Amino acid sequence: MPFRGKLLAAGNAPENARQISGTGKTALVAVGSNQSGALQLADTYNTITTSSASTGVKLPPAEEGNLIFIYNLSGQTLTIYTNETTGVTMNNAVAGSTGVSLGNTKTAICFCPSYNTWAVTCALTST
Repeated sequence: MPFRGKLLAAGNAPENARQISGTGKTALVAVGSNQSGALQLADTYNTITTSSASTGVKLPPAEEGNLIFIYNLSGQTLTIYTNETTGVTMNNAVAGSTGVSLGNTKTAICFCPSYNTWAVTCALTST
């Protein structure tokens, strides 16, 4: 992932550099008890700081090359879902509507190796 400062130093416009290097959001709130009600993520870097039990987040549409990072500081285990209701899997086995659990103080790296598959690596400790 390119660094924004290096892109700017190379003469890229600020908005272009931001789009290339990725955007981030903090203080996100996980919501919903299933895929349809989960918080839709729109940025590359996401920090969840609030959630109730049994809530979740939803990845962007599965497009080859997508890369999303999630840092869970919510105090709860949350569920990561796909955006699509059918035809997309996580780790080539889990239906997107089932989701993958992400524990408190853990991170997830989510990437799309193909248009219909998210690969999700969870439970990396942050401490």
